[in-house]
Amino acid sequence: MSGGTPTGANLMRQRHSFGYASSGDDLEDDACSKPPPLSSSSSVPRARARTWVEFMENLLWIASAAFIIYFGDRHSNLIYILWHDNRIKRTSLYLGLVGVLSNGAYFFYMCISTSGVRKYNEKWDAIGDSALPFVSLGLISFCLFTFALWPIWSFLTLPLVFTLFMASMVISPYLIAGPPFRSQDGVLLRTD
Repeated sequence: MSGGTPTGANLMRQRHSFGYASSGDDLEDDACSKPPPLSSSSSVPRARARTWVEFMENLLWIASAAFIIYFGDRHSNLIYILWHDNRIKRTSLYLGLVGVLSNGAYFFYMCISTSGVRKYNEKWDAIGDSALPFVSLGLISFCLFTFALWPIWSFLTLPLVFTLFMASMVISPYLIAGPPFRSQDGVLLRTD
């Protein structure tokens, strides 16, 4: 047994180490400050496996949105209503559509630009601060869509628009999925 405390002819093993022999550094502080080693198999972050409950929730949101789009107001589908119905307030509908499209473009840009970030660093603080206006833009878009479609469904507009927004959030990871950008020689391309 090495590294013990001498007691007569035997060595007594130490349970607690109070530092290195050459310095007074604490082993726990040093162990906590080291990043975990990266193996070659973990170079690409893996997505967490989805449970069947999450899968069923996602399926329910998407099926509900498809039902809303297909049946519309029971006389015609939602696309026809948005295109031809005179009861819709067009200005708020178009402003809400611009908000949703700019929100989608921002989220697409963020998915592309942060695909290479694998750990927490200072860059995430700036990203979180820049996302706040777009989150509030999404809330404003929700209110504009509700105001534009209120003459058609009245109180049902709130759950219908919420269901459509939730379905778009559920389906968006499947639309913007893919490996990080790689060049011909296998070197990871930077997008910032």
